[in-house]
Amino acid sequence: MTTTSAETVVAPARAKTAAAGATVRRNQGLQHGGWFVAPFLVLFTLFVVWPLLRGVYLSFTDANISGEDASFVGLDNYREALGDSAMWDALGHSAYFTLLVVPCITVLAFLLAMLAHNIERGKWLWRLCFFAPFLLPSTVAGNLFQWLFTQGIGMFNHVLGTGTPWLTDKSYAMLAIVIETLWWTVGFSFLLYLAALQGIPDHLYEAAKLDGAGAWHRMVHITLPMLRHITGLVIALQVLASLQLFDQAVVMMDFGPGPELSTRSFVQYTLEQGFTSYRVGYASAMSIIFFVIIAVVALARMWLLRNREEGGR
Repeated sequence: MTTTSAETVVAPARAKTAAAGATVRRNQGLQHGGWFVAPFLVLFTLFVVWPLLRGVYLSFTDANISGEDASFVGLDNYREALGDSAMWDALGHSAYFTLLVVPCITVLAFLLAMLAHNIERGKWLWRLCFFAPFLLPSTVAGNLFQWLFTQGIGMFNHVLGTGTPWLTDKSYAMLAIVIETLWWTVGFSFLLYLAALQGIPDHLYEAAKLDGAGAWHRMVHITLPMLRHITGLVIALQVLASLQLFDQAVVMMDFGPGPELSTRSFVQYTLEQGFTSYRVGYASAMSIIFFVIIAVVALARMWLLRNREEGGR
């Protein structure tokens, strides 16, 4: 009886001691981990949080690049931006580019990944060839395709046997940028698809073969469903990247807006307002508007994905 009473008293005390020890160790771990996270937090605050807050502040002023004292103008910059037809045209060019690039790059990346995954010989060479262009700087890729599309001496017209003015006609200029972007950036999406393909269990294909399923049925009923999440990721990343069109368009068009302003993107127009027209406050307001658009697109993608997952349960 006495032993049982002692155990009844000691057991809770041991449990409390163990819990206290676990709490101390957890707090120590958090303190030590904080030192590892601190450099990232400092850089993130310095180069992301502070510029964002600064941009929000400037968007309510008439600040210019000359360094003169800025005065508060309220929502005037936003009203002017929403009524600026040139801004909407630039946004339309970015949206048009996105609509052309995203479906093409998604399908092309999937096909290249299937080829590299199923080919028997020289897998490393195929993977290298498909991914290598993504490692090039944007200026290198842009200058390369600028030469390839140049009328009279470019390889594209030589191979096609035509004299298409790729870079000087507004009907072809955006298409030329799309082709360059596909070649330059498909490697990243290709790598995502290739990694996902390698994660599909082989026994699923083996079972399908035993049931008499052909290659097409295996792809439709096994491969594509297993890749739906990576496909959603690829589409989301490509939409966000394509809306921010700038580097390749500027380089290929000799740092101009293209024929009849046909390739001037939203980002390029914003930079023109800030660093050519010296209207930093107005450019900041346009940047905030673009930030809101990007955020809405990202949230819409998350909402659609969540509803799709809940509907499939």
